[in-house]
Amino acid sequence: MPTSPHAIKFKSHAEFKKYADENDIQYVGFEFTDPRGKMHHTDQHISTIDEDMFKDGVMIDGSSIAGWKAINESDMRLVPDWGKCFLDPFAAQPTIKVFCTIYEPLTGEGYGRCPRTIAERAEAYVKKSGLADTAYFGPEAEFFIFDDVKFDVKMNKVSYEFDSIEGPYNTGKTYEDGNTGHRPRVKGGYFPEAPVDASSDLRAEMLTVLASLGVPVEKHHHEVAASQHELGIFFSTLVDCADNMQLYKYAVHNVAHIYGKTATFMPKPVYGDNGSGMHVHQSLWNGKTPLFAGDKYAGLSDTCLHYIGGIIKHARALNCFTNPSTNSYKRLVPGYEAPVLLAYSARNRSASCRIPYGNSPKAKRVEVRFPDPTANPYLAFAAMLMAGLDGVKNKIDPGEAMDANLYELPAEELAKVPTVCGSLREAVNALKADHQFLLTGDVFTKDAIDAYIDLKMEEIDAFETMPHPIEYLMYYSS
Repeated sequence: MPTSPHAIKFKSHAEFKKYADENDIQYVGFEFTDPRGKMHHTDQHISTIDEDMFKDGVMIDGSSIAGWKAINESDMRLVPDWGKCFLDPFAAQPTIKVFCTIYEPLTGEGYGRCPRTIAERAEAYVKKSGLADTAYFGPEAEFFIFDDVKFDVKMNKVSYEFDSIEGPYNTGKTYEDGNTGHRPRVKGGYFPEAPVDASSDLRAEMLTVLASLGVPVEKHHHEVAASQHELGIFFSTLVDCADNMQLYKYAVHNVAHIYGKTATFMPKPVYGDNGSGMHVHQSLWNGKTPLFAGDKYAGLSDTCLHYIGGIIKHARALNCFTNPSTNSYKRLVPGYEAPVLLAYSARNRSASCRIPYGNSPKAKRVEVRFPDPTANPYLAFAAMLMAGLDGVKNKIDPGEAMDANLYELPAEELAKVPTVCGSLREAVNALKADHQFLLTGDVFTKDAIDAYIDLKMEEIDAFETMPHPIEYLMYYSS
């Protein structure tokens, strides 16, 4: 597993102070993630970072974060993880930012609704279970870059509009300097060369900044849809990889902003073209031994097949974490290329679980294809791990692999293949009915799941009660 040469770690306050003095650090940003997956921060002047604060962190008001504390019990502590910090390239004043986990100040224990706490508990449960000692995750998150976006949500007006110089809808537009005409066609954006790919330099800048944040980086490329892109980062352990996904979004959003553009991780911002997914590669290891390599289908082990069995069994409950937005289900639509079918295959990208080609036992892994980048990475990775471990522990059979084109199956056969959820409401109901596997080892708590569901229901109610413009088109004159 590669280590970035830019990674910053501190073992002691003295080590931190030496670095801060040498680099004229003025502020320390304490970073944390809310249940919906958005990063927050509070910054302390360097003069306040004594040994106590270095160790114990800072207090915040948890009642101001949706899905957390009531106002009468709002005190929470941000405890820094000095093994995961970075020099902020976007700050005007020299600033170090450090990832934090939320702790209860009275008990000194990790807060059960904190996503990073849940991820840490999942990582600890792997060792405790005796089934493995390390779980690796490797996400592939896609995103769109636009030049302009406007949206309006009022009682009497609901609208959105975006524009991108790459958009195929701009072939007839008049530009001040002329319309060059070089742009991807609909579903024609996969790996084009310049000038059709007009954003290579921007992606390269994003990747360079991401590397400077301490994330081991691999590649960048254009994706299938016009204005759609992907950066490649290396796999890592669960918590570290979730941290890296937060840095991924941070780099993409801010570099785009500096360039006068806007980036979004919405799964389906564009009608009629591909949506954005976040395929997540996963594997279990014991020391240096890869537990997913064996002599079964595609060179897999029983452990891997049972892990897949757990993912498939609990997939609809997992959707609440891996596909947590109402917009997610505009991507997960049957009959298109979206991985909605709960099957596994070494050849078929329409299956929800794909076995990537690997020429060594170390490369054996499963790629879960239905997640998308609106997912809170701490919760999504932890939930998938718990589903997979449930499969290993209970030897859940995933059935036969499906190597045929699943969308060319006869209708009666296709009807037998289970699918992911068709809406966020379905996913919430699935999680309500199937969450015992998440409670194992006290990784998730019932309280955390219930609070998360409450947040999702707020989004569902807002979405389902708002008239859509297309309803005016279809029904106004009824």
